[in-house]
Amino acid sequence: MPSLSAARYGKDNVRVYKVHRDEKTGVHTVTEMTVCALVEGDIETSYTKADNSVVVATDSIKNTIYIKAKEFPVNPPELFAAKLGQHFLDKYAHLSVAHIDIKVHRWTRMVIDGEPHPHSFWRDGEETRNVSADISREGITIRSGIRDLTVLKSTGSAFHGFVRDEFTTLPEVWDRIMSTDVDSTWTWKKFNNLAEVEEGVERFNKTYETARNIVFKVFAIDDSASVQATMYRMCEQILEAAPEVDKVAFSLPNKHYFEIDLSWHKGIKNTGKDAEVYMPFPGPNGLIKCEVSRS
Repeated sequence: MPSLSAARYGKDNVRVYKVHRDEKTGVHTVTEMTVCALVEGDIETSYTKADNSVVVATDSIKNTIYIKAKEFPVNPPELFAAKLGQHFLDKYAHLSVAHIDIKVHRWTRMVIDGEPHPHSFWRDGEETRNVSADISREGITIRSGIRDLTVLKSTGSAFHGFVRDEFTTLPEVWDRIMSTDVDSTWTWKKFNNLAEVEEGVERFNKTYETARNIVFKVFAIDDSASVQATMYRMCEQILEAAPEVDKVAFSLPNKHYFEIDLSWHKGIKNTGKDAEVYMPFPGPNGLIKCEVSRS
């Protein structure tokens, strides 16, 4: 006989924009998010017996997200995710777990005539700050991260000494362009309850800024032997800087830039040390992943 082994449902792609207006200074702070809220619990009969009496409508879940964005602070997103998920458990006794995923879109304050503008912003790339929280009656697990942060350096990267066999055509290189879209996640030690999340809540913004700065610095100054070696150094440093983080994961595509041989046209030199014009290659690309945990 078939049985329902897992089920969750909710509302995805809920776009939320919140503006905080400081009445004393006239300065506005804005936050734009995409939220997904899914719930689990005693909902099996809605699948197996067409019993909607256990279903909190997904439209109600969407409305709840907007109402709680009005009632609660949305920064840091880790706190908002935990408070939103806890609301679903407190409100509906038959629910046992809430899964909240938040993607914060980047708005950067404009600087006009050397001064930060009080209410004007610009979209600073496609990078997002990501939070995933699982809120249950046994505790809260939070994962924070950075996604779609595109970085490139024009030297300081090599790749040689790898396995060579009958399938290998890739030449060894001692100097190459290195570029990737950073996708990094760090998992916090489990919180027993919402009060533990709220206590010392400044940890979340501080660690986000620290991790982001580590990504930039290691990427820029590391004399990279490979994407693998560089990403491991990033993980090590984030763990060292954030003692409440249990593990760090990276997923980095190796975005290739190939030299173009132009010697066919009047003997133009554009390879090796003479290379200046490259072809950004859309795919295929390498994809390197790792997770580093505290031993």
